Amino acid sequence: MDHHGISATAFAEKLGINRSTISHLLSGRNKPSLDVVMKVLQAYPEVELYWLLNGTGHFPSTSTTQRTTNPKTQIQLEAIPNEAEAIIPPKAASETEKPIDRVVIFFKDGSFKSYQ
Repeated sequence: MDHHGISATAFAEKLGINRSTISHLLSGRNKPSLDVVMKVLQAYPEVELYWLLNGTGHFPSTSTTQRTTNPKTQIQLEAIPNEAEAIIPPKAASETEKPIDRVVIFFKDGSFKSYQ
């Protein structure tokens, strides 16, 4: 709000949430819901998710990372190596007694990728 020079009321209106919600967040009475966090990220693309959640990172964002275009799942994404770049040390495969049938990778946005 300070960065954009807007009041708590204007901030609440831009996010589409109640003024009392902002008041409770600013006073420390409540913590922001996921819905509020997502609305902030959608309305202010220069805000980094980790800066908003725990104060680490930079504000405004110095990253060139792109976000997804679906506002319901809009989070900051980091580069994920493709399958050819994913390297599993040979030692790790030989240490298991049973053959590996499938590896599943879970991403922070709730999606997953399965490799057989």
